[in-house]
Amino acid sequence: MNRKIIIAGGGTGGHIFPAVAIAGALKQQDPSIELLFVGAKGKMEMEKIPQAGYRIEGIDIAGFNRSSLIKNIGLPFKLIRSFFQVNDILRRFMPDAVIGVGGYSSFPVLRSAQAKGIPTFIHESNSFAGKSNILLGKKATRIFVASDGMEKFFPAGRISVVGNPVRSVIVQSRLTREEGIRFFGLDPALPTVLSTGGSLGAKGINEAIAARLDDFGKNDLQLIWQTGKPFAEQAAVLGAGRNKVWTRDFIPQMEYAFAAADIVVSRSGAMSIAELCVARKPVVFVPFPFAAEDHQTVNAQHLVDKHAGLMVKDSEAKEKLVDTVLALAKDKARQSELSSNIGRLAITDAGDRIAAEILKAIKA
Repeated sequence: MNRKIIIAGGGTGGHIFPAVAIAGALKQQDPSIELLFVGAKGKMEMEKIPQAGYRIEGIDIAGFNRSSLIKNIGLPFKLIRSFFQVNDILRRFMPDAVIGVGGYSSFPVLRSAQAKGIPTFIHESNSFAGKSNILLGKKATRIFVASDGMEKFFPAGRISVVGNPVRSVIVQSRLTREEGIRFFGLDPALPTVLSTGGSLGAKGINEAIAARLDDFGKNDLQLIWQTGKPFAEQAAVLGAGRNKVWTRDFIPQMEYAFAAADIVVSRSGAMSIAELCVARKPVVFVPFPFAAEDHQTVNAQHLVDKHAGLMVKDSEAKEKLVDTVLALAKDKARQSELSSNIGRLAITDAGDRIAAEILKAIKA
């Protein structure tokens, strides 16, 4: 009999991409397995998961809005409705297990599965566990984490330290630099900078790049600029007529961008770091300053201490980011050192280990 697994969560690439990596590993280890994703209606997983070749069902769920309390009025009703929708999905699909990867939709799905006695698994990518995952962890069958010291959040006996799963297209990429650069219609003879603020964009990074866009061309640098939706129009106007600037709101084929890049500018979320370690690129990190417990700064500092990355604070990005990139572009020895040291931190088998443990648990 075919095994059935639900993977729940999303909201950002940091939740979606590890989910896709786990799904790919499950399919590789058991091709007969049936997978269903559950996400939040209106969030990016509803678009990205089908693009990755998987089926997804949406539920009506939203997070607490800290900036506008009036927008939270309908939240209890949405939560109640989402539980009814989840129960309907569980009844129809009858999963053998449910995996939560974080994001709004993972809570009602895993909570409902636990109430029905269905085995549940959590993947926590950050070194600071989210509140939903902490609650769900009390009854989870297994909790997969990226780093040591997570006993303060989860029952110690159920933790597996596996690292963060990276999409197979990035792990298995054999693309050359030239193939990557040609993909973006740029010049292989020029050094290339990739700026990415993650799947939803990064205001601090985008504004710093926009303010000094001329300096890239003046220093014979090319730019691949993933802006996120909020800054996309502005970047398109700024980039118009500049043949050394390629800009879009989102890059689905990130393996080409990593292949093309000589230097990367990035946020320092756990999943971004996991991918950059595998890609072995010199990185200037600009941590998102409002992350819980300021964990992105902690993440970036961890790499800086190992000479595996540089860091510019978001509040100082406008003054320092482009100058830091220009100085690194001129320093080949520093690029080589950063690339070598970040590459040593790469974990390429996290998805396989998670899949193997889940399949073993549900076959037991």
